[in-house]
Amino acid sequence: MRCPYCGSDSSRVVDSRDVNNGVRRRRQCLGCSSRFTTYERVLPASLFVIKKDRRREEFSKEKLLAGIRKACEKRPLPAGAVDRLADDIEAELYQVGKAEVASAVLGDMVMKKLKELDNIAYIRFASVYRDFADITDFKQEVDTLVSAETAPHSDGQLPLLPEERSGVLAGGRRRRQR
Repeated sequence: MRCPYCGSDSSRVVDSRDVNNGVRRRRQCLGCSSRFTTYERVLPASLFVIKKDRRREEFSKEKLLAGIRKACEKRPLPAGAVDRLADDIEAELYQVGKAEVASAVLGDMVMKKLKELDNIAYIRFASVYRDFADITDFKQEVDTLVSAETAPHSDGQLPLLPEERSGVLAGGRRRRQR
């Protein structure tokens, strides 16, 4: 390891600790006695995303996070939920062990995880990802979610529609309010 102060190639490790996804080492230069820190991390193999137009683009976690954050904007989600979701998706992609993954597979993974996390974020993402041609396609997707929403939310997720509106859609007529 080259010393950042004097450029000497000789140093010794003073302290070593595991941090996040790697190792942090404190080193002392044997030439000038200065101390400096180095980080060692395993670099995962490159992963490429095959786009719809057959172009290949290197996978970017930042781009994935940006799309998920946009869908989850102004939603009452727990702190760190979006980052955990992106981490889970990235880990799944690398576990597959392939050098290339279709953008459709990546989009489906995001949709599945968002559906579990928050229905509104799921609909927002789906509206862009699936590129709904008209309002009928969009309504069909929302109706699918509403019909799947028969049980109360035990996982803390807010309902897709307020209770009085879901009664209108399910029963076809409005309940009388007192």
